[in-house]
Amino acid sequence: MGSIGQVNGASYFLCFKEITELAIKPLTKVPVRIYHLMSHFTKIVVFVEVKTSLCRLSAITSDSYFSPMENILALETMKEGHDGSGLGLMLKDLGGVFADFKDYPILSCICSDKGLDMLDEYMTQLGFETKFSWSPSIKTGIGIKPRDHYIARAYDYPSAVKGLDWRAKEEVLTQTRLDLRRLGEEDESIFAFSFYPDVLALKEVGDPLQLGEFFSLGNGQLEARQIIAQGRQNTNYDIYLYACHPFFIQGYATMTNGENTAFVPIKEFLTGLKNPAYRGYNSDSEVFAHILHYVDRTLGYPLTYYKDVITPLSNVEIDGRADAKALALIKRSLRPLCIDGPNAVVGFTPDGTVFMVQDAKKLRPGVVGGRSGKYGLMSEECGLDSVLPERDRDKDIFPMKYDMVIVPPGASEVIVWNQLQG
Repeated sequence: MGSIGQVNGASYFLCFKEITELAIKPLTKVPVRIYHLMSHFTKIVVFVEVKTSLCRLSAITSDSYFSPMENILALETMKEGHDGSGLGLMLKDLGGVFADFKDYPILSCICSDKGLDMLDEYMTQLGFETKFSWSPSIKTGIGIKPRDHYIARAYDYPSAVKGLDWRAKEEVLTQTRLDLRRLGEEDESIFAFSFYPDVLALKEVGDPLQLGEFFSLGNGQLEARQIIAQGRQNTNYDIYLYACHPFFIQGYATMTNGENTAFVPIKEFLTGLKNPAYRGYNSDSEVFAHILHYVDRTLGYPLTYYKDVITPLSNVEIDGRADAKALALIKRSLRPLCIDGPNAVVGFTPDGTVFMVQDAKKLRPGVVGGRSGKYGLMSEECGLDSVLPERDRDKDIFPMKYDMVIVPPGASEVIVWNQLQG
């Protein structure tokens, strides 16, 4: 069976089967429509359309606080490109009710009643003390079944941790999140998405606009200067909250629209590094966040080398770069982290930089635009129109295969870094 192309988000396949063994089954857990059946002797050729909607990405970075409803309304304008099955939000540089708690790590999680008891007991054992706790004002009667507890809680560090340097504190926070995940993963009593200062995550299954109403996100309690949001969960797996973009690790977050067909070798490379946080992988897109973390934080490379690692240049193209010798070594040593398939990746780094990169074939949409002080990084222009209708559209940027679009902290400008020029 081989894919023969995609049109408007639908994948077309050729299937060859012996006529005596013909069995047409869905290729994924989505509706399948048989378009044409041709018989030639004992061979059958079947054209199948797999109805798979794509994801849509909505990221905003600003020099002032804004509501996550701006991201959600942008997703709503792009709804023909996602199926409304899920929403993931990641907020950074928080305002609203968290404006006075920037130095305290915030645990973002969903718990059952049992899970909340386990969480409270575990955090008390570790010595974390609650400074502030927030839960959304749930609006019922709109078709979304509420879970027991949606929590974003700011903690004070245990006394034994307060004197540690930042890197050591990060390790404590990461291990605590992983432990909470382990405690509640089997029975889904705890979903722990992030535990980090000045960052908040909120995820749920359902239509993004309905979820915005469900969580009362327009009431001004949650605001931030950087918010990234994805409409729809992972296409390739069952709907599961740990498969919901964006993905987060130690200040880095990414979300993706695409298919990572190189997932297995990337996963094997990352898990071979023995970093306990490189785990999970309920989505083939989670590796994008971990590659970013490994390249920028662990190896200490400049952010632009993330593009060089996931979509390496040819040897001839590398020769044209001033850093050709270093780039050739990077390509050779990190070759297993090269992505394949169509992908548009949007993410942020610990300092508040927001970026967009494309795969080497530019097979997923992406556009960046705005004005000094506020920029949007969207899957489609209509998303930008929703957030920044008064921008100069002539300055919109449509990143191509060699481009990395970067909006530095403060959103005062947008930079297009070209991979060929370095």
